[in-house]
Amino acid sequence: MASHRKIILINPRFQIRFSLFLCSLVFISSLMYPAVIYGLLEHIIPADKLATIEFKVFAALGSMQLVFILLVFLVSIVQSHKIAGPMFKLTKSLKDIAAGGPPQKIFFRKGDQFMEVAEAYNNAVEKMTQEHNDDFAYLSEVSSYINNLSLVVPEDKKSVLGEINTKLTEIQERFKAK
Repeated sequence: MASHRKIILINPRFQIRFSLFLCSLVFISSLMYPAVIYGLLEHIIPADKLATIEFKVFAALGSMQLVFILLVFLVSIVQSHKIAGPMFKLTKSLKDIAAGGPPQKIFFRKGDQFMEVAEAYNNAVEKMTQEHNDDFAYLSEVSSYINNLSLVVPEDKKSVLGEINTKLTEIQERFKAK
């Protein structure tokens, strides 16, 4: 099982919204820094030199802030993949089951979030598979009993047993398909 990720934007709508939200919080929280820095500069630098230094300082701080927000955006895209990837796998597996496929265990990558969801899902799949196998074995047993009964029941009741056996065979065929 490969641990690398080829597609980073597995759920672009969620991941981009999440990253923009996080960057917005970082940007809003950083708006107080220019006021604090300006207040410090006012006390340290004479008023006649403050205007020339002010632009350079704020241009440098603005540039650093843009780089920092871009970095936060990129990191949050990668980190949100650790949420979106597992949810994508779980959703795909559930859709496969709804389409008639057999329940399959899922495995998340090392470092992904929600490992406990995969564990709970896999436990449920194990239980469903065991119950499925038990039910299939019981259906086979019931079918055998009905075949034996048809040997001793009156002729007028054999058609009912035949219908029951036909229905059991249909159910068993569905069980075999899974």
